[in-house]
Amino acid sequence: MTRAAAEPMNPDEPVSAMIMAHTSPRSPELTVSLTPPPAGSSLPEPARVSGPRGSMSYNPAHPGAEEPEKLRMPDETDPGEGTKSGSSSGSKSGSKSGSKSGSVSLDTILGRLVVEQGLATSEEVRKCADERRAADDPSHDSLAELLVKRDYITPNQLERLRGMVEAERTGQQIPGYRILGKLGAGAMATVFKAKQLSLDRMVAIKVLPRKYSSNAEFIARFYAEGRAAAQLNHPNIVQAYDVGKSGEFHYFVMEYVEGSTVFDQIVRHKRYSEKDAIDIAIQIAEALDHAHQKGLIHRDVKPKNVMLTKEGVAKLADMGLARAISDKEAAEAEAGKAYGTPYYISPEQIRGEKNLTPAADIYSLGATVYHMVTGSVPYEGKNPSDVMHKHLKAELVPPDHVNPKLTAGVSQVIEMMMAKNPKGRYQTCKDLLTDLRAVRAGERPVIARSEAPASELAKLAAEAARATGEIPVDKSTPTSPWSHPLVQVIVTIVVLSVIVNVVLLLLLTLA
Repeated sequence: MTRAAAEPMNPDEPVSAMIMAHTSPRSPELTVSLTPPPAGSSLPEPARVSGPRGSMSYNPAHPGAEEPEKLRMPDETDPGEGTKSGSSSGSKSGSKSGSKSGSVSLDTILGRLVVEQGLATSEEVRKCADERRAADDPSHDSLAELLVKRDYITPNQLERLRGMVEAERTGQQIPGYRILGKLGAGAMATVFKAKQLSLDRMVAIKVLPRKYSSNAEFIARFYAEGRAAAQLNHPNIVQAYDVGKSGEFHYFVMEYVEGSTVFDQIVRHKRYSEKDAIDIAIQIAEALDHAHQKGLIHRDVKPKNVMLTKEGVAKLADMGLARAISDKEAAEAEAGKAYGTPYYISPEQIRGEKNLTPAADIYSLGATVYHMVTGSVPYEGKNPSDVMHKHLKAELVPPDHVNPKLTAGVSQVIEMMMAKNPKGRYQTCKDLLTDLRAVRAGERPVIARSEAPASELAKLAAEAARATGEIPVDKSTPTSPWSHPLVQVIVTIVVLSVIVNVVLLLLLTLA
């Protein structure tokens, strides 16, 4: 596999053990596998695509992206671009797949919806359907493509209709829920907005695509995400409600969050105020502390995975890459592979280390907060490998150097969160919360200190002198009394007085 095909399209998208698309109409997310770094090198090079891992997170602010027909790499000089997944690619892939896997039922529902929406007459739909059936070539345009080609519907209308078709088919299969619409779609799952009839509440339902419904490993990963999420019960974590199978569908029911993401807010407003960023960081640190106490590491903390309700509550989403700290079998299987998102991934995740600790999530949260308060990711690069190399080796530009409005305290906290060595970071989210709350109160961080007190510096200097056998000597230039400002003023007055007296004497003599 070539380097271009193996690397994720965008450093803002996750890296894991397979190529996959996540929901986002602007940039479908890809994941890839990376081999361990070669001897003497700190950067793993892309080499192979292996078994499935990861999951799609839904974002109600960005509904409707279909899985692209092909996953294409953009120019490596622009790592911010993703594959195009708008109406053109979506109509091709969705229509083809629809016609191949149950074309009669899909076409029937689509035709009925087109007529019900008043987009075409029943006669016009029938003509397109007859043309589709008369074609012997299986690659012939599907009914959806024919409707677009004949200008009965637009590509955007087709995207909306396809979501309605899929929602209707899924709703017929999952009892107890009424599907209201599609929130997003990717290679690993489609997410629907639905109402749970028994409790009369809105939910989000993630459904595994039928093409993976017989793949044991995909199914196992899908249920693993559901089980991981179900262990957590915290106001700052998207709540899991149910996971199961009905007919041909494997589904995962979760809390529906109406709002946007931190990433959306960064795009709109460039950056957060220090106060707002700290408030969100505290909420997510509390969520991570809960997950860590339950023995789980998230491994993909980033702005896109922090949901914001309309009331301003932050919620950590997407447990697709979560792993139990005690799961030695998974750690062995994933050793040497990078799991995470390049812009926010910790150095130890890049190296594929087995024994990850909560410090890995703290690093990713630090990178997220850095992005929030500066408007820039910690490390830019021409491609994902370049970005990850900088996480391993490049010195971090202090956030208050990027945004001078930041206090020294918040900058110190972020820098400690993003220390290269996990041992140099906060070891627990409780420690992190101590400093975040101190900074929010306008106080100095308790744990993160960029400068030692003078007494500590003197002690360190004395210890260094004893270690080298040298006696510390003050080599500074002695201060002259004539350099004191008050002395200079007095001297100036005296000189002026003397000059005036001399002039007066001369005038008297001449007179």
